[in-house]
Amino acid sequence: MAIDFDPKQLGSELYNGGFRPMFIGGQWVGAQSGEVSDAVNPATGERLATIPDAGVVDVDRAVLAARRAFEGPWSKFSPYERQAVLLKIAELVERDWDKLCVSDTLDMGMPIMRTLANKRRVLGMLRFYAGMATALHGETIDNSIPGEIVSFTRKEPVGVVAAIIPWNAPTAATVWKIAPALATGCTVVLKPAEDASLTPLMIARLMQEAGVPDGVVNVVTGKGSVAGARLAEHPDVNKVVFTGSTLTGQSIARAAVGNLKKVSLELGGKSPVIVCKDADIDRAVPVAAMAVFAHSGQICIAGSRLFVAREIHDEFVARVADFAKALRIGHGIETDTDIGPIVNSRQARVIEDYIASGQTEGARLLTGGSRQSGPVYDGGNFLTPTVFADVHDDMRIAREEIFGPVISAFKFDSIDEVTSRANASPYGLAAGIFTKDLGTAHKLARRLKAGSVWVNMYHAIDPAVPFGGMKMSGYGREGGVEHLYEYLETKAVWINTD
Repeated sequence: MAIDFDPKQLGSELYNGGFRPMFIGGQWVGAQSGEVSDAVNPATGERLATIPDAGVVDVDRAVLAARRAFEGPWSKFSPYERQAVLLKIAELVERDWDKLCVSDTLDMGMPIMRTLANKRRVLGMLRFYAGMATALHGETIDNSIPGEIVSFTRKEPVGVVAAIIPWNAPTAATVWKIAPALATGCTVVLKPAEDASLTPLMIARLMQEAGVPDGVVNVVTGKGSVAGARLAEHPDVNKVVFTGSTLTGQSIARAAVGNLKKVSLELGGKSPVIVCKDADIDRAVPVAAMAVFAHSGQICIAGSRLFVAREIHDEFVARVADFAKALRIGHGIETDTDIGPIVNSRQARVIEDYIASGQTEGARLLTGGSRQSGPVYDGGNFLTPTVFADVHDDMRIAREEIFGPVISAFKFDSIDEVTSRANASPYGLAAGIFTKDLGTAHKLARRLKAGSVWVNMYHAIDPAVPFGGMKMSGYGREGGVEHLYEYLETKAVWINTD
């Protein structure tokens, strides 16, 4: 992909360490306490900006603004008018796409060529939900009650939505949470992750420019333990949508019990990638490798458990290791970078601990497993892509979500065996299959306990296709018509016409 701008120059124009306020009720404000945190470039350790640390009082203000907007001007917008707003947002996001991508890269480290490549997906989301805004409807239902009784259903917006998003894809996550809310007539309080709040604030400005009424979209920045926790328990929030760790998702589910608010959770994963003996090895190696190494493994659907048929295991895993060695590690803002930094030093230490445990428990390290050092990397959090062989199913690196660039490789002998082992995980978010046999593909796709199954590919996500997990990977779906239903209530209406 060729680009016609200088990412470094644009980055220096966007951020110079200044204060970036949050967005409540159509106003750009600081936290009432005056407390702030630094937004830090994970590649250099440099401060990009300061952002407010919202407290309970700030969250309450945002929820109140969302409630007033929901019951006020926004409730008078027709489906066609909501569609027009979403299409205008899409137009502005496309106009400022380069800025949004550079902001994402600087704030959380994903290589610029990967953030830029998300354009079709993000714009597709906005335009898909814009189209759906005018397509939502109830049903007329024949009933069995004697007389002239008409029954039908209405689809009505659930109300105020608290959207809590992770740091690993700020632009996509912001749009994926807000767009269906606007399409259905809900209002939103968005809480971005502490490590990546800058781009969601940019998107809020675009929504304001697009004519979204004050209070319909609010963005509160700060700590999840304060702002996120208050949103989850807030008695005037009707629904929480959350993407993040399973542990935090469990906390949100418990907090939501207070007023029995609706909850959608897209949580962790330990996704299996199954390479059958008849797989096209040349095609499968780079896809299986990047199923984990994309964004340094910091993605919930990372295919971190690599099951390879015994007949081709040694060759395949060796080629994956060679592929990993050839990846260029560097600052995300560089256009030739394949692997960027880990989001912060805390997460880098967690990954290093997993790598050490793999070696202690007897896994064979084929490549990687160390920090990058030197003038280019000093100040950042860079880890080399890591491949382990001779991994056993009971090792920590085989069982727990690492959220880093670490592959655990296993041998298998039969479809029944690999299905059982792949499913022997508390998670069920995604899975990959590589085979030339259509029957094998269908058999595995049917048996695997995962919300998304990719065959001879990985990472494909489309606005029209549902996405979500099973088991401890959460519940609810994002994408497709099912996603919109998550933001709607169904009301039954009965009329006696006699």
